[in-house]
Amino acid sequence: MTWTQWFIFILIIQLIHGLGTWKLYIKAGRQAWEAFIPIYNGVILMKIINRPWWWIILLFLPIVNLIMFIVVWVETARSFGKNAIFDTFLAVITLGFYNYYLNYGADVNYIKDRSLEPKSSSGEWTSSILFAIVAATIVHTYFIQPFTIPSSSLEKSLLVGDFLFVSKFHYGARVPMTTVGAPMVHDTIPILKNKSYLFDDHKGSKSWKNKLQLPYLRIPGFEKIERNDIVVFNQPADTLLDMNDFTPDRNYYKPIDKKTNLVKRCVGIPGDSLEVRDGFVYINGKKNDLPDRAHLQFSYFVQPKSNQFNPAYVKERYDITDGFGIINNQNTYYFSAISDEALAKFKNHPNVTSISPNKQENGVRDSNIFPHDINYNWNVDFFGPLYIPEEGNTIEINLEVLPLYKRVITEYEGNTLQVKGNQIFINGEITNTYTFKQNYYWMMGDNRHNSIDARRWGFVPFDHVVGKPVFIWMSWDGKNPRWERFFTTVGGSGKATSYLIPFLVLLFGWIGFNKWRKRKKENK
Repeated sequence: MTWTQWFIFILIIQLIHGLGTWKLYIKAGRQAWEAFIPIYNGVILMKIINRPWWWIILLFLPIVNLIMFIVVWVETARSFGKNAIFDTFLAVITLGFYNYYLNYGADVNYIKDRSLEPKSSSGEWTSSILFAIVAATIVHTYFIQPFTIPSSSLEKSLLVGDFLFVSKFHYGARVPMTTVGAPMVHDTIPILKNKSYLFDDHKGSKSWKNKLQLPYLRIPGFEKIERNDIVVFNQPADTLLDMNDFTPDRNYYKPIDKKTNLVKRCVGIPGDSLEVRDGFVYINGKKNDLPDRAHLQFSYFVQPKSNQFNPAYVKERYDITDGFGIINNQNTYYFSAISDEALAKFKNHPNVTSISPNKQENGVRDSNIFPHDINYNWNVDFFGPLYIPEEGNTIEINLEVLPLYKRVITEYEGNTLQVKGNQIFINGEITNTYTFKQNYYWMMGDNRHNSIDARRWGFVPFDHVVGKPVFIWMSWDGKNPRWERFFTTVGGSGKATSYLIPFLVLLFGWIGFNKWRKRKKENK
């Protein structure tokens, strides 16, 4: 829905509210017209139900408002003496239209100074749970989101089994586009395995855009994405049907904020010219220098001297990240990820004859690599150069470069595009230039041969950015905790320092202080 459509929708909701409550406003000592004025009617309603004015803010926060609407419907009924469980049930099951009955059909009186204390322990528990969900949803959506590292694409910097806190406010919190969904879950409800949001999954259409979707809106952040930042973002090419299908023309769509969350390193920022040579990234012709905590990894073929070679031992002994395979009738081993540091030690292994990198040749086309066009002979090790779009910048568009930016122009920026002969039409007009509407980024994994990243799907628009990982609060290798990684920062230089002990000292100190203060208060 567009902002105009949302404005009309909100006005209709205000009219429905006014028609269903104006008599209740009068009975509460207010004027009938106050029930019809947008926002103001909410402030007055908070006074009527004896709740703080800032609740009106919660009514406009997507996802949170789904809970708050229910609370307000119930509180309105209770403010006019309808406290029974059946009244609460009717208020909820009728989606607030129970107020129409109270407004026109019931003989009710306003209870001005009603008690706000729950009438039972179950009511107290329900209220506590509801507001805990509201508070957690606000924190999760606008401040900090927990995230788990599922793959080894950033191994050495972030490990499989790291549990992160991802900051939403560094780059600016994105207002949820999907307005109707379950709180604090992503695209699927756990256990039930159902979609967590209102969604029309008709193939071959983008009809989900009409399902109460908010236009893109982001609260201003206090820093920009810098080159080599680790970033969490929604995967642009998430088809849902097949996670390995990264072709530009898909037949399955998801809302942006419900696409799969990924974490990669931003090696190219808007305005950069990027190229991959022999697996290494070059920015504006200069080799990209990674932070000291980052460790590039490539895959290698290993030729042993004898059958006494134990690859499992070698993998553990030399800190080789991913697994290995046997090829050529057990004469050669394939290791999928070895860092330069591990390679320097491993190459001197007494039972190793040779180690050779598994890299593709320059000029050999990989059909799975962006831009998926026969005129671009690119692969994971030799790629580019290409320009990363910057908001407001204009480039020349012709049939040669069109494959690089077709998806940006159509899917990410919402234009129509047609090619007739040698002419390009954007929004029905012939053109040879294009001005970008937003910034784009190039996200890659440090594990260069085991990372499904921008080399597969291309640019990541800024509206797909979720946040910045800032803290590892727990790490688990699948069997045992990695204590040295508990409470460590994601950024910074040098070896990461664990703040687990200082945290525990502060935690137990705070608990002890509260107990002492409570005991002192009781003694008085």
